[in-house]
Amino acid sequence: MIIDTPYDRDAAVEYARRWAAGRNPRYYDFEEIGGDCTNFASQCIFAGAGVMNYTPVTGWYYRTANDRTASWTGVEYLYDFLIHNGGPGPHAVEVARGGARPGDIVQLGSSDGRFYHSPVIVAVTPRILVCAHTYDALDRELSSYVFARSRFLHIEGVRREE
Repeated sequence: MIIDTPYDRDAAVEYARRWAAGRNPRYYDFEEIGGDCTNFASQCIFAGAGVMNYTPVTGWYYRTANDRTASWTGVEYLYDFLIHNGGPGPHAVEVARGGARPGDIVQLGSSDGRFYHSPVIVAVTPRILVCAHTYDALDRELSSYVFARSRFLHIEGVRREE
């Protein structure tokens, strides 16, 4: 049986701030091979969720750099997993900017509709502050980024097997 439990936003934010300017040695740094932003976002989400989804191909997990799902490190794949996940692990809905909370993810995109960056929201004051990797950011104002589109992924909860 799967039960829905709360997402620990404080743990996600604490992790984001702790590792924004560094690298957790438990995870590979993908910065030189396409970027580390979504890997970092997944680490933060995992800090708040504590549950991975080990479904091959469509799940969301990281064991090693070579044993992980595309959703752990790919912007579009993370979106697809969080929005459509009906199994174990975190699940999210896309919300307007006003619905974003610390521990959520904002994805930035170009005018052609391609999304390319996944910062982690760490404060809404009402300014939105984020932490990110690739171009490391600690409490950076979202408004300081240049982007044509954005989408906010509000993590509603975490499904666990009981």
